[in-house]
Amino acid sequence: MSRSRPEPGDWSSPAELAEIQRSQLPRVLAQALRSPFYAARYAGRPAPRTADDFAGVELTTKQDLRDRYPFGMLAVERERLATYHESSGTAGEPTASYYTEEDWTDLAERYARKWVGIRPSDTFLVRTPYGLVITGHLAQAAGRLCGATVVPGDARSLATPLSRMVRVLKSLDVTLTWCNPTEITMLAAAAKAAGLRPDRDFPALRAMFTAAEPLTAVRRRRLSEIWGGIPIVEEYGSTETGTIAGQCPEGRLHLWADRAIFEVYDPTTGTLSEAGRGRMVVTPLYRDAMPLLRYNLADEVEVSAEPCPCGWLLPTVTVLGRAGTAYTVGSATVTQARLEELVFSLPAAYEVMFWRAMAHPEALRLEFEAPEATREQAVKELGAAVERELGVPHRITGLPPGSLVPVEALTAQRDILKARYLFAEGEDWDKAVMYF
Repeated sequence: MSRSRPEPGDWSSPAELAEIQRSQLPRVLAQALRSPFYAARYAGRPAPRTADDFAGVELTTKQDLRDRYPFGMLAVERERLATYHESSGTAGEPTASYYTEEDWTDLAERYARKWVGIRPSDTFLVRTPYGLVITGHLAQAAGRLCGATVVPGDARSLATPLSRMVRVLKSLDVTLTWCNPTEITMLAAAAKAAGLRPDRDFPALRAMFTAAEPLTAVRRRRLSEIWGGIPIVEEYGSTETGTIAGQCPEGRLHLWADRAIFEVYDPTTGTLSEAGRGRMVVTPLYRDAMPLLRYNLADEVEVSAEPCPCGWLLPTVTVLGRAGTAYTVGSATVTQARLEELVFSLPAAYEVMFWRAMAHPEALRLEFEAPEATREQAVKELGAAVERELGVPHRITGLPPGSLVPVEALTAQRDILKARYLFAEGEDWDKAVMYF
């Protein structure tokens, strides 16, 4: 059964926004108690049922989801499910997530809250996986909701190599794309390998949507510069929650606090707060199939309630990455975000697009690709920046293009065949059945 959901403009103050959250909490708590996990958690003791009770609710962890795989969190009949998903499993054990059709309306609406807008006139290339994760399906649902023409480009697929996606971008006059920041860089490199200029030869492209990796402001600016100054519009979310934050015109990520309650968890003290630095905790307010109460995403974030010049009356979040991604080099702490800022602060003319680093206890090793004409100067300037900003022993090496990302990955047109069982003499029948 459909129900109304809030939209920006339905509140005019933080107090009104908080009331929207509180008014929805009793329904959320009641729905959660229909799942085996929460029913068992509160068996034999008073269960939370009111907004005031929410203060005593414990965290739900990723391990809780793994332990109840696959349907231990299900709060509706299986017949009501529209889709089933699993996380990417980067920690080795995937988590299951499932959504009803009504849940999907909420998911698509949140994703579509892009400040540049998704229009019926748009051709929208979805360049993220359509596998068990939610990313490709989420963008497709939002694109269809807004009336756009969706091109299911997928990612990590033999059927859609980068060279083919460059052709699609140009020949279809694609106006919007959805992919992670690295894929934006890969598409640019593939375009150059095809003899095209990303900043000139794709005039229809008006914005690129991105997520799935922490993205510093300096890298976002560089990606925009590579593609001719178009907006690179970031969002933040997960397979378990869908989109939970979107970028405003000022370049800041705002939490969709009308559709979920967001809290910051301090693992040292065990306290939860509305703002500050710690782990992101999410309670979706419009989720039937798999309610989550105080779900600890385990992402390191910094949340602020300070007003933003854009005028959106929503808290802002800076995503710092997963816990445990900082490394000690010498006496200093090194993070990917800090290195990214230094690498992409090099002049664009140096054409540094791909890099990697290894944090040894005694020194930082960093390598990047650059053309021969700029390589030596780039090494010199990046070394000086590492010394100045981080003060750690380092070894920086400039490599020829193709060293980190092979040219084959940018130009290959892979041979994708259908299953075949009968071959003529002299043909390669080793491709029978196992045709990929």
